[in-house]
Amino acid sequence: MSQLSTTTLHNLSAGELGSAYAAGQLSPVEVAEAVIQRVEEREPVLNAFYRFDPAEVRMDAQASERRWRNGTQRGPLDGVPVTVKENIARAGVPMPSGTALAAPKVPSVNAPITDRILENGAVVLGSTTMPDWGMLSSGVSSLHGISRSAWNPEWTTGGSSAGAGSAAAAGYGPLHVGTDIGGSIRLPGTWQGLATLKPSAGLIPLDVPYIGRAAGPMARSVADAALFMSILAKPDIRDYTSRPYPAMDWTMGGIGVSSLRVALHTDAGAGAVPDPEVLAAVEAVAELFAAAGATVERIAAFIDQDMMDGLDNFWRTRSWADYQALPPVEQEKVLPYIAQWCSGGARFDGAETIRNFGRIDQMQKAAIAATSGFDLVISPVAPMAAFPAEQPMPVDDPHQTMAHIAFTVPYNMSGQPAATVNCGFTSDGRPIGVQLAGRIGADDDVLRAAAWYEGERPASAVPDWHLLD
Repeated sequence: MSQLSTTTLHNLSAGELGSAYAAGQLSPVEVAEAVIQRVEEREPVLNAFYRFDPAEVRMDAQASERRWRNGTQRGPLDGVPVTVKENIARAGVPMPSGTALAAPKVPSVNAPITDRILENGAVVLGSTTMPDWGMLSSGVSSLHGISRSAWNPEWTTGGSSAGAGSAAAAGYGPLHVGTDIGGSIRLPGTWQGLATLKPSAGLIPLDVPYIGRAAGPMARSVADAALFMSILAKPDIRDYTSRPYPAMDWTMGGIGVSSLRVALHTDAGAGAVPDPEVLAAVEAVAELFAAAGATVERIAAFIDQDMMDGLDNFWRTRSWADYQALPPVEQEKVLPYIAQWCSGGARFDGAETIRNFGRIDQMQKAAIAATSGFDLVISPVAPMAAFPAEQPMPVDDPHQTMAHIAFTVPYNMSGQPAATVNCGFTSDGRPIGVQLAGRIGADDDVLRAAAWYEGERPASAVPDWHLLD
């Protein structure tokens, strides 16, 4: 049995857990019990889980304990607690996608992500919450109510990987999977102090791929995010958009930034202007890279408001098609904010919808052209820090364009990897994240740069997770 106090086990990293299991210092059963206790303590307020089954968690932890005892463990993540977002298929578990609609889809098979997790012996704690159809950057849902920040329940979780963000920050185990079509991994990352990665297009296989959509790790540290990538970033024929990426090194060894050419991007060209505290924190990151020998050059905005408006209008039309197909009694169950937002899509005819869809190509071309000469692009994740938990969006008006994703969404459209790391706090204690983006297929290099910054950042930028205990 471990000599470690069970009150601290939920704070251990995935790397620490794997090493402790291998050394016989910890059992997956001990860890599962500690994490279950943590969830039961925090969940009444945070509301991060859609599905959580302690009995199943205990059973899977016991199976992992037997494997470690018998020397048949499936790898370093065997027995490590993991959560997955509710829109990632788990066989037999309904997928309501945050809505209160009747008869949600119940998948008969796992998504590739779920299969990779189970094949490696990780213990799935459950499915985390999301807002209706994943089209909000908060934890507000017609089904779940409100998910809340682990830092302060008055603050938003970020979204749409809302529950995943709070679960990661609160210590519901070290590894969490979110999905992202415009910033839905990185926004909870910046507003809850996390290390995250929106990977290159198709690097982590999806069973329902879509333009701009990606899934990726959310954790308290870059090392854990990279360790998770070592099992998630494996080809699967079910994702017909996958690309033949070269092998990547997820060990995070040989970290250095002196040879990097780095872009500093602080004017998105659309959406809200960054708050002064956010801007100062991000510019301090660039200064740290420059002080270490990296060549840092400020770049101008490369998208514009027309691109953002067109993309938002296309998404409205896509969701309007889903909403319109519902019977009136079911339409009434959709979150009113989402119903109002997508109703704007009804006014576009076929030609205008095609023009709106074409904004994706424009954004992709602009992002790649502006960033191709750099190894890394440093920018804010969002222009603002966390807003009230009850608010669906930072700008609380469904008729306005999404003003908070102009730094994140270009990399969904271009397929480039983009990571987040905490880089500071506002004067009232809200986390501020920096986004580090790179070339397509250079995900390991992006994470190495993130790991370097994580190790070199000032103490004032380091989240103190013990404050959340």
